[in-house]
Amino acid sequence: MRGAAPDMADPNQLFDDTSAHAGPPGLGYRGQETPGMGFPAQALLTEPMSNFAVAYGSSLASQGKEMVDRNLDRLITISKLKYYFAVDTVYVGKKLGLLVFPYMHKNWEVRYQQDTPVAPRFDINAPDLYIPAMAFITYILVAGLALGTQNRFSPEILGIQASSALVWLIIEVLVTLLSLYLVTVNTDLTTIDLIAFSGYKYVGMIVGVVSGLLFGRTGYYLVLLWCCIAIVVFMIRTLRLKILSEAAAQGVLVRGAKNQLRMYLTMAIATAQPVFMYWLTYHLVR
Repeated sequence: MRGAAPDMADPNQLFDDTSAHAGPPGLGYRGQETPGMGFPAQALLTEPMSNFAVAYGSSLASQGKEMVDRNLDRLITISKLKYYFAVDTVYVGKKLGLLVFPYMHKNWEVRYQQDTPVAPRFDINAPDLYIPAMAFITYILVAGLALGTQNRFSPEILGIQASSALVWLIIEVLVTLLSLYLVTVNTDLTTIDLIAFSGYKYVGMIVGVVSGLLFGRTGYYLVLLWCCIAIVVFMIRTLRLKILSEAAAQGVLVRGAKNQLRMYLTMAIATAQPVFMYWLTYHLVR
């Protein structure tokens, strides 16, 4: 027919065939996808979140560490605690000799350098925690040895011995602090100083118990009596400069009832040491 198009479509065909004008295969709707909307987009979202979580966790950890350090410094300053363990062999030997034989020692004042006490290894009069700590541990070991020689050793009894000694030490320090507060003593004594001074009595207790193991009860009583007198002299000559720090600083004696209370307090602290020494050792020697 003359006007018919050479590519006339089939009259039975409902839709036009557009496949002839389509582009290359694979470039349909799939080819129109926006690049980068799959895994790379998730990575871009996930990476900032992970970095934020790491930064936030590090911030919490640093804040927690600062809080622990700040609260710990309120109780015990680490630098101050290190001061009480700044000892050497020479200091330990001289201090043990002073605890057992304090009668020939003349100068009991603690030396200072720019308003700061020098380290114990440079001053025999400075309090330390090394000797009290080691003496306490040694006392527990010697107590176990004494109980073992008498066939009375058991972990429970040794634990009771250690806990009772620690409890009495805490009670002694607390009572001393309360007494200083009630007497309104203006002193540079700290709680750690009181723990150190109260712990020196374990040296005499060790010597007394060992003497009792070697020489019987007679040796125990004689040596313990010597150590008790020595610790009383040591405590009086040491604490009188601490408790009477105001008068010592001015170079004069404080008159009146306040001074008497301070002297009584010094004597009470010193004379309490032999009581604890006997109470914690008499049952270890038979």
